[in-house]
Amino acid sequence: MAQNTAFIIAGAGLAGAKAAETLRAEGFDGPVVLLGDERERPYERPPLSKGYLLGTSEKEKVYVHPPQWYAEHDVDLRTGNAVTALDPAAHEVTLADGSRLGYAKLLLATGSTPRPLPVPGADLDGVHTLRRLADSDRLKEVFRSASRVVVVGGGWIGLETTAAARAAGAEVTVLESAPLPLLGLLGPEVAQVFADLHTGHGVALRCGTQVTEITGTGGAVDGVRLADGTRIAADAVIVGIGITPNSEPAAAAGLKVDNGVVVDERLCSSHPDIYAAGDVASAYHPLLGRHLRVEHWANALHQPKAAARAMLGREVRYDRLPYFFTDQYDLGMEYTGYVGPEGYDRVVFRGDRAAREFIAFWLSGGRVLAGMNVNVWDVTDPIRALVASGQAVDPERLADTDVPLEALVP
Repeated sequence: MAQNTAFIIAGAGLAGAKAAETLRAEGFDGPVVLLGDERERPYERPPLSKGYLLGTSEKEKVYVHPPQWYAEHDVDLRTGNAVTALDPAAHEVTLADGSRLGYAKLLLATGSTPRPLPVPGADLDGVHTLRRLADSDRLKEVFRSASRVVVVGGGWIGLETTAAARAAGAEVTVLESAPLPLLGLLGPEVAQVFADLHTGHGVALRCGTQVTEITGTGGAVDGVRLADGTRIAADAVIVGIGITPNSEPAAAAGLKVDNGVVVDERLCSSHPDIYAAGDVASAYHPLLGRHLRVEHWANALHQPKAAARAMLGREVRYDRLPYFFTDQYDLGMEYTGYVGPEGYDRVVFRGDRAAREFIAFWLSGGRVLAGMNVNVWDVTDPIRALVASGQAVDPERLADTDVPLEALVP
């Protein structure tokens, strides 16, 4: 391989695989090297806490491409050998095995790592996080034998694994420091829907709690102790308290890093030949007028396509609104938009909240900031159009199911 001619992609997950796919689709015929720290070929993460964890989806369906795709498209996939350091001046990366590779352009798609629980006992056998395919495989085994599961953290991963554990027949206690699960993201009006969903399925939901210790016997977990002295018995503990972007090599190399690698609307970093996409990227969003780091599947799917095109010198302006989805028990939902730190001033419900068949809209000054459709389908496009318009809407008409959503789009 000639020096400094390759396009290197650091991170062999969904984002990295889609970037490589886009480079070839856009006609790039130079060397493409896709580097990952896992032994697995690129796969998607949502099934790990949804269908694959529940046992309703086969393993082969989690992979982004068939195994032969990489050779067929002349993509040099190297698994089990992550990028550990960057040298922007020399246009080189250092790998875990100590070797160095030169690049013409570099895409950082290094993803993120689950935050550890900073309490004694967090390293006991039987304490789990969920990020990788191997983690999901371990949890499937745990759910076959564990009768008492404690989930620390009431975010999306915590609640999805809770639903899977309940489906397997385990007793589950969810521990959340906030007054409600998902409170910071959804606000109290909609967060209560998810709290009721889980308690209605037999989950012991304990909010406003603080974990001080994970207890064990013989090196294996046997319980969780709370700040008030309460101890909850457990055969397994799942920790889901958020993730941290894998931006250390970028920071060490002098790139601008602030809650991820800071990039512009073209996904270009503070160095003109280095780009970032997916969980690790704090990208400027031209519609929202701020930098966002989005930790969801849709971002890992679409953002690297834009980054790859930008690496090829194409005109790019990544302005897709954040989108994510979840499936828990008999509830499915999609969320489109973004509610910033300044928050919202009202929530408008459209449909039957008690039956969990509704759309919730977060508004500020009459403008729709975000919309969540719960067990209501084929409405993502008009919700996206309402958010993107930036125009005020009539809340009464927004709540009226007799008024088509399309009729509300300016």
